[in-house]
Amino acid sequence: MIPARWFLVCLLLVPSLVSAASPQDEFWQSLQRLCGQAFAGRMTEGTAASDAAFQGQRMVMHVRQCGENEIRIPFHVGENRSRTWVITRTPTGLRLKHDHRHEDGSEDAVTQYGGDTQDAGTAEAQEFHADDFTAQLIPAARTNIWTMRVDGGKIFTYALRRDAENRRFAVEFDLTQPIPAPPAPWGHEGK
Repeated sequence: MIPARWFLVCLLLVPSLVSAASPQDEFWQSLQRLCGQAFAGRMTEGTAASDAAFQGQRMVMHVRQCGENEIRIPFHVGENRSRTWVITRTPTGLRLKHDHRHEDGSEDAVTQYGGDTQDAGTAEAQEFHADDFTAQLIPAARTNIWTMRVDGGKIFTYALRRDAENRRFAVEFDLTQPIPAPPAPWGHEGK
C-alpha cells in the first residue's frame, strides 16, 4: 500500500508532467497535418495596384516540407514558382520568412523578409510582425503584419496588412479539395 503522503506528492507532480499544448503548438500541428498536400486558392483582397497581377492567376500552395522545426510552403502564382513561405520555431515563438528565387534558383534581391510572433496567438491564427531585417530591406514594410490562419481545417488564409497605409492583401485556399502537387519551387528542384 502506498503511504498517503507519497500519494499526495504524486498528485502534486502530475499536473507539472502533463502540459497542455500551446496555441502555437496546435497551429504548428494543423500545418503538419497538411504536409505533402497542395491546394488551390484565390486572392480575396488586394489594395495595391501591383496586386492586380494576381487577378485571374492560378494560385497553389503546397505544404512541401515539414520538419520538427521548419515547414516550407511554396506559393505558386500562374507559372511563377519564385515564392516559398518558411515557418520556423524559435525560442520565443514562430517566425515567417519569404524565400524568393529567380527561375535559375538564385536568390532574389528582396528575399528572406518576414517577422516573428509577439504573443501566443491562437490555435487557428498566428500574426508575424516585421523584423529589423525586413525594415532595413524594405523600409515601407517595417510595420507589416502577416497572418496565417487555418479555419477548422477547411480554409487556409495568408494575409498581409500595413495599417498606416491601409494596405491589405489576402489569399484563401480550400483545404477540403487537395489537388496534385505542383513542380518544386525554383531553386529547390533536386530537394
